[in-house]
Amino acid sequence: MIGRAARAGRVMNRRRSGMGAVLATWTALALCCALPSAARAEALPEALAKAYQTNPQLNAERARQRATDENVPQALAGYRPQIVASLSAGLQSVRNLLPDNTIQTGNLKPWIIGVTVTQTLFNGFRTANSVRAAELQVQSGREALRNVGQGVLLDAVTAYTNVLANQSLVEAQRSNVAFLRETLSVTQRRLNAGDVTPTDTAQAEARLNRGLADLNAAEVALAVSQATYAQVIGNSPSQLRPAEAVDRYLPKSREDAVTMAIRQHPAVMAASFDVDVASTNIRIAEGVLLPSATIQGSASKSRNNDPTLGTFAEDQASIVANVTAPIYDGGQAAAQTRQAKEITAQSRLVLDQVRNQARTAVVSAWVANEGAKVTVSASESEVKAATVALQGVQREASGGQRTTVDVLNSQADLIQAKARLIGAQRDRVIASYTLLSAIGHLDVKTLNLNTPDYLPEVHYHQVRDAWHGLRTPSGQ
Repeated sequence: MIGRAARAGRVMNRRRSGMGAVLATWTALALCCALPSAARAEALPEALAKAYQTNPQLNAERARQRATDENVPQALAGYRPQIVASLSAGLQSVRNLLPDNTIQTGNLKPWIIGVTVTQTLFNGFRTANSVRAAELQVQSGREALRNVGQGVLLDAVTAYTNVLANQSLVEAQRSNVAFLRETLSVTQRRLNAGDVTPTDTAQAEARLNRGLADLNAAEVALAVSQATYAQVIGNSPSQLRPAEAVDRYLPKSREDAVTMAIRQHPAVMAASFDVDVASTNIRIAEGVLLPSATIQGSASKSRNNDPTLGTFAEDQASIVANVTAPIYDGGQAAAQTRQAKEITAQSRLVLDQVRNQARTAVVSAWVANEGAKVTVSASESEVKAATVALQGVQREASGGQRTTVDVLNSQADLIQAKARLIGAQRDRVIASYTLLSAIGHLDVKTLNLNTPDYLPEVHYHQVRDAWHGLRTPSGQ
């Protein structure tokens, strides 16, 4: 009896020393993570600023918008004169039969040079309506650009929080593996002392192998999320700071959020401008049925050699006014007008659809954001309770009231609770940014990011009144 009690005492001492080693390992891992973070940590706003500046998808959309800007000077060209210069020259061989039956031959070298200026005076208001349609397309494109910017920033938030969460999961799994290794070591010593059976050792070894597999899966997920981070933000992640939700930018009620989305979301505003574009295209199509008037001035000079070896010259200048009125074109203009009206009706239906989608997106994001708050609170309580439970099971096991599998199960419950908490904290941040995007306010100004805001109107004013030039303007 005395020998058994002594062995039990030695086992309890080993348990305490084993738990001390686990705690020391956990503390060392925490310190290793904390020291580099203080030295070179990257916050979420910094990552969002980088994505806003360098993301290829967003930069491609900006280039598309700059191309759309060029529709306006193209339409304005209808107000301006068209000038065409022409030059022709050739060699002509002539053989003439004269009334006295003589033949006269010669080689002619005619040439003519001229310039023609054409100015449209009236074309059924098609130029004015084309300019208006082009300007509305620019407005629609700007809203589409803003919507893509929201998507890129939300992708950046998701990539950032995924890396952060997966890093935490990897550290948690490493701590779990360290705990399981120590538990297996303690169990093997107890087996050698005759306090446990080989079943306990097998259970501890099985849990360790499961822990190693979970650690590998976490490391794989981390590598994937790091690659996605580099794709979206433009550089590989270093040490990331914890991200915070953006509840301070969100409306106070769900009804306010829905109202803001219907009125201010870029997708809704872009669809509204598309309706205006389609309506203007009706007037452009109807303009084909109206008369048109142009004035044309031309001047030319020609030279020629005649068969008598003399020189013939002609200088000509003219101004001609031209008025045309369509009578019948086979029904083409009428069909184009009807088509434009149907496209307008389609655009209005699309606008209603986009509004409904915006309303649904806001409600879904609002509910998800509120649910994420509850999940985080519940997960925090679960981790606290699981930690207390593990400590209690360890104390009971050291007194012989619990088995090794009880300790392993309690540790598994704690790791699962931590994983759920990490996922809940990630989902909490993403949900708040998703709601901000759903109401149309996920942008540089709202987030106060430390980066210049891209202003599409700068390029628009650079090219709107440009009469010539093939170079794209700087300062885009």
